[in-house]
Amino acid sequence: MEKVSWQQAKVTGGFWAKEQKLIRDVTMQKVYQRFADRVQALKCIPGRDVHFFWDSDVAKWMEAAAYILADHPDDVLMAQMEEMIDDILANQMEDGYFNSYYIITDHTLRFTERGNHELYCAGHLIEAAVAYYQATGRDRFLRAMCRYADLIEKIFVTERSAKFLTPGHEEIELALVRLWEVTGEPRYLALSEFFLNKRGTEEDGASPAAADIQAHQPVREQREAVGHAVRAAYLYAAMADIAHLDHDEAMKSACLSLFHDIVSSKMYITGSTGTIYIYEGFTYPYDLPNARAYAETCSALALALFARRMSLLDADAIYGDVVERILYNGFLSGISLDGCKFYYSNPQEMDLKQQTRRSEFHPAPGRVELFSCSCCPPNVVRFISSVADFLFTTDDASRTVYIWQYMTAEGNFSMAGQDVHLKMQADFPYDGRVTLQYHGPDATLALRAPAWCSSAREKADEKGFLRFDVTDGAELSINFEMIPRLNTCDPRAAEDCGRAALTCGPLVYCLEGIDNGENLRDIIVDGSAITDGGEILPGVPSLLAPAYRREPAYYQEGALYRGTDVPYKTFTARFIPYFALENRGDTDMLIWVDYIKHI
Repeated sequence: MEKVSWQQAKVTGGFWAKEQKLIRDVTMQKVYQRFADRVQALKCIPGRDVHFFWDSDVAKWMEAAAYILADHPDDVLMAQMEEMIDDILANQMEDGYFNSYYIITDHTLRFTERGNHELYCAGHLIEAAVAYYQATGRDRFLRAMCRYADLIEKIFVTERSAKFLTPGHEEIELALVRLWEVTGEPRYLALSEFFLNKRGTEEDGASPAAADIQAHQPVREQREAVGHAVRAAYLYAAMADIAHLDHDEAMKSACLSLFHDIVSSKMYITGSTGTIYIYEGFTYPYDLPNARAYAETCSALALALFARRMSLLDADAIYGDVVERILYNGFLSGISLDGCKFYYSNPQEMDLKQQTRRSEFHPAPGRVELFSCSCCPPNVVRFISSVADFLFTTDDASRTVYIWQYMTAEGNFSMAGQDVHLKMQADFPYDGRVTLQYHGPDATLALRAPAWCSSAREKADEKGFLRFDVTDGAELSINFEMIPRLNTCDPRAAEDCGRAALTCGPLVYCLEGIDNGENLRDIIVDGSAITDGGEILPGVPSLLAPAYRREPAYYQEGALYRGTDVPYKTFTARFIPYFALENRGDTDMLIWVDYIKHI
């Protein structure tokens, strides 16, 4: 299986074109302005305040800028990029090293502290340099990062002079694969493999305590997702890259187990991951607390990157289903509708009386403009700007084009040495109609039948795809029915057991107090007659459902406990897409609701 990258596929209209325009017109400059201290740190002025992960924040913003500049020339954005590259090159050490924190503080301490994110920052700088070269053809940033990668190889592989063997925060592993892809230099792929092969070995200091950074056992032996959720998925994404490129069956087996461990027992219905924010990671299977969820925006993004790579290993619709769930829910909720504010952790339930989110990263309530650890805002802008990367893959041997996501977009790529042009019109996430126009050699189009569309899934093959043989000039139309439905969960997910979550198409819906009043957990929903509720905000529709709740007098009589014979009244509950939560003011929110059960 071969990928069709963001260079070969473009979003041309619809929902995601609007999101990309918001990023270009609003969010990029908002984030740049708030990152003034981080941008200035690249100048490496002695005595300046700096943090060891700031370079990664700036690098992700730079990567997003590259994706934007590929199709939308912008003099301001280009000037900002070039100034930052000027600063990096001016302060890069003679041997290729660049990290603003160590250059400003004490460069003699470089590569001595595993937890100080040096290789994580290096990885994001490499990804930015690769994207900028691919977008513009300008190579000085890329050449500078090649020098840095050469130094890292020397320090970690040749000399073994670093005080640690593998990164504390994974990221460079997948970045080195991208660097190899664009340069063809085999040493960069070998360096990625080196970090993977050494991770969790006795030489690497493997121990149960190292599970937080996934260094508790060799990667090919890992079967359960553990530790920090972002680090884990970045590692697993790199593992999937190497499994695909090297035809490494042991690595593939590990990736399959890790992926299914996450999606079958450690992923929220929104696609978010990470259940405890003590170490921002995984706990035990089915531990999915709502009000205290970690559910970081970056962890949702990282799982999507892992799923994207898994689709190259194993043509199974589940990978597209997971990416879709993340895109429209647990990731998209991380940015406000106006493009100005962000979630670090995405709440799965909110009760303002409890004020359950009580830190900078779990604000109570509301998104914020900037965090001290502000990894999420630049991750949002780079992810949305490159979302076309998730659309297509090809299989030359069977002459098959796989369609994984449905957006208004175009693809121009080659398959089996012949040119293919694919044009897609789609109205997701609110309408399931999809039209495809195909130009190219005789081929098969394999359309993912979304898991939420039972009528399509019933007609799909065992891997979840609808297959159509096409010739040059073929047109194909299909309608994936988007029917509101209540979803239950595995009873081992104790917090949600006996409750239901409303979905329609790819969207998860939630109740907000601003529409439904207080005590959302007292609402009982009848899911048999859900109707359109109109827009609550421009472009954001709602759904209405008949429901019941106790009379207000029930809460005023003073008895803490009482019998079950209490008066209920009927009312109409309004649900909104989860990604649009907290855009109309501070309010309670609930995904999992009580519902009328038919036993």
